Amino acid sequence: MAAMFLQVYLKLFVILTPFFVSSAFLSLTRGMSPGERQRIAGKVTVAIIAALFVLYLFGQRIFALFGITLDAFRIGAGAVLFLSAVGMVRGPASVTPPGPGEDVAVVPLAIPIAVGPGTIGALLVMAAEPLTLAERLVSAGAMLAAVLTVGLLLVMAGRLERLIGQQGLNILTKLTGLFVSAIAAQIFFTGLKNFLA
Repeated sequence: MAAMFLQVYLKLFVILTPFFVSSAFLSLTRGMSPGERQRIAGKVTVAIIAALFVLYLFGQRIFALFGITLDAFRIGAGAVLFLSAVGMVRGPASVTPPGPGEDVAVVPLAIPIAVGPGTIGALLVMAAEPLTLAERLVSAGAMLAAVLTVGLLLVMAGRLERLIGQQGLNILTKLTGLFVSAIAAQIFFTGLKNFLA
């Protein structure tokens, strides 16, 4: 169970692209006070948790509703996640500055920057895999831990930027993109292999 917890935690942490989210967070909250930044970081974390757990709990029903097989969705989700990874590797994070008084916590920071199409696809695949109740609880705990870690990074984003600079964040984003592309390829080829079997 410990190995499963660590595997789900690392996979989801990488798929949530924490350094890309941190870079976007810094751009969208530029000029705000530390207190305002922390408040927004808290709202982003809660919004990500809500989005992920709704998808995780109702993933199987979504498959049943649309009559989609798990392996067909693996192929599609792997392809979309791979395209997201390529976008991260090719260029730095760019976001549109918010208007006056605009709340950026839920949109665009939580959705679609953190929980984008690739993340949603990968999560629905995880939700549809046959697991025991104990395994589902471990998986849910690992997901919660991954999101809280991302939230902690957002709270510390200002310090992180001062430590490694914007260029350092861009480099970490590109490295994350490489790991996401490997996860995407694994999801895609697992679906393809099972589909052709």
